Amino acid sequence: MIVRKLFELWKYVEGLHQISVTCKDLLAKHDTMVSECLTAHYDEFFNLYENLLTSANYVTRRQSLRASKFPYNEALHFRSSVLKVMMTLLKKDSSKTIQMSAFHIFKVFVANPNKPREVKVILAKSHEKLLELLHNLSPGKGIVFLAVYLLVSSTLALD
Repeated sequence: MIVRKLFELWKYVEGLHQISVTCKDLLAKHDTMVSECLTAHYDEFFNLYENLLTSANYVTRRQSLRASKFPYNEALHFRSSVLKVMMTLLKKDSSKTIQMSAFHIFKVFVANPNKPREVKVILAKSHEKLLELLHNLSPGKGIVFLAVYLLVSSTLALD
């Protein structure tokens, strides 16, 4: 299956920038093919994607977080397992860059008005810890980030 081969290739050559760019281009520029493939192999695709997100290799994690901008990102935000990975990256990753990338994916889970029940339950159970975690997250660059940070924090407090 092409999806499995793509992930194997990505993981195998995780340090080679050009190969990862080629893989990302394939995913980003072929919406119809990606959509059909995801429909046919949804669980397998996201299980492989979650493996990349939790890789011990920084470059693999970073490139995988960047991949959230691809056409399948809407489906991504309905997977409670991906939410858990983002929460773990926010809390435990030693890289501020990874933490901030995870925050930008995490915020979509929080802001989604059509959250699946499982996502709502996870956010409700964890909201106090998440608020503390967000408070300790270094709110970096500018007013836009601060506004997003406040929106996410207030939404968590209300949920």
